[in-house]
This record gives sequence, structure tokens and C-alpha cells, in this order.
Amino acid sequence: MTFADAEYAGKRKQTRRELLLIEMGQVVSWSGLIALIEPHYPKGKGGRPAYPLQAMLRVHLLQNWFGYSDPAMEEALYETPLLRQFAGLNLERLPDETMILNFRRLLEKRQLAVGILQVVNGYLQGKGLSLRQGTIVDATIIHAPSSTKNKEGRRDPEMHQTKKGNQYYFGMKAHIGTDVESGLVHHVHGTAANMADLTQVAELLHGEENAVYADASYTGVEKRDEHADRPVIWQIAARRSTYRRWRPLSTSKNMTPFSPHISQINFL
Repeated sequence: MTFADAEYAGKRKQTRRELLLIEMGQVVSWSGLIALIEPHYPKGKGGRPAYPLQAMLRVHLLQNWFGYSDPAMEEALYETPLLRQFAGLNLERLPDETMILNFRRLLEKRQLAVGILQVVNGYLQGKGLSLRQGTIVDATIIHAPSSTKNKEGRRDPEMHQTKKGNQYYFGMKAHIGTDVESGLVHHVHGTAANMADLTQVAELLHGEENAVYADASYTGVEKRDEHADRPVIWQIAARRSTYRRWRPLSTSKNMTPFSPHISQINFL
């Protein structure tokens, strides 16, 4: 332990971030996640030894929880003793931004994100934290650079342009299924941004829910063929009416308050 770590350990108050990391250190299924990633993790032979897998996994989770970029994550490890303690690292040897990036790319290349989500959901269900009685489905657009000024001279073929309201976006869309009682995410599915939300609902359901909740962009989803035999209650928000209420501006002896005469209508 360095002098800075010793001084930090002697402080009198625990911050909210510290309490969060203490809780996450206790509840995350570390053994299950490590067993999933370890077969794909480099052993560090023929060069400097690799960082412990659990340390890199903890750094990866810190990056996601607090929204750090790769360079910002490296700097945060140098600046914040709390983050180093959570990751099990010290100032003598810390991963740089390239190593942090390479670990994330390893998870992407081996498509381990889905497996990680399954491990976490299995753990939560085993503890009774995921009740699996209802699912909320929604989608969000993930922006990407639309410029063709790159080495290939073209846009990413897996991404697409879409319009939301009066604004155009380019990128992908994350379709998300969430447990209605706990708010825990149990399914995530990625598509190009122009894919309609209601076409991806089947990818977001685990099959044990008795109700599905969604906003108005999912109107008509219950009529799709893939849901014909699904015994659930569809709770879809109604679209805002395109009709306007009206009331009379004035009345006269010869005109009732709700006369359809156009001169008597005040649109709200």
C-alpha cells in the first residue's frame, strides 16, 4: 500500500461511489464471469505478463458504470485510489488505454457480451431478484460517424440512417428487454438504426412473461405472426390523437353551444 492509499483508507466518510463499489464487489458473480472469459484471455507468454483477468474485468465494468473513455479510464486509475482498490491494482503497474481497448475488443470479437448477460441474469434469477413476470421493451439509437473520410472510404455497412421526429440519425439501434418488477435488463439486440422497433420484439422476450409493456411505436405488434401463439397481455401506449378538441366561441338564441358551424369553433 502506498502512502496515498493509506491516507485514503483512513478517511472518515464513505462516499456514494464507494458504497456502490462495495456492493457491486459483493453481488457480481465474479467466478461465473471469469470462467466464461478465461478460455479466450491471453496467457502473456513470450512477453510481459498479462494483467490478472479479474482486474481487467473490473476495469471494464468501471468503465461502463461511470462512462469513462479508454484514456479517461487510464487517468482515473492513476488519480483515484478507490478505483484502483476495486480493480485490485496499484500504482506500480496499471493498464494503459490500449490494453483497456484490447480487452473490450476481445469481448466483442469472441461475442462474449451475450454470455456475460446470461451469466448475470442466471445469477439474479437464482437469487429471486428477476421475477420474470413482465417485460418492458424499448429501443435507443446509438450514433456513429457518418463521414466517409476514412481508410475504406465508405460508411460502416452494418449501420444505416433513420429519421426520428424531424432529426436524422446515423448508426445502430439497441433493442432492450427489461424485467418490469426489478428494472433489470435481460435481453439486448442490436440492428441498423432504420429497423422498425416492433419487428425485433421477439428477440427481447424470454417466454415466461405474462405481460409486455411498450410505447406507441410498437402499435400493432400483437398482430405479427411471430406472436400469434404467445399467451401474453400486450400493454401498448396509445398514440396521441390527431384530432383537436373544440368549444364554441359564443352562442346565440338560434345556435346551440355545440353547433358544427365553423365560425363557432375554437380549436385548442
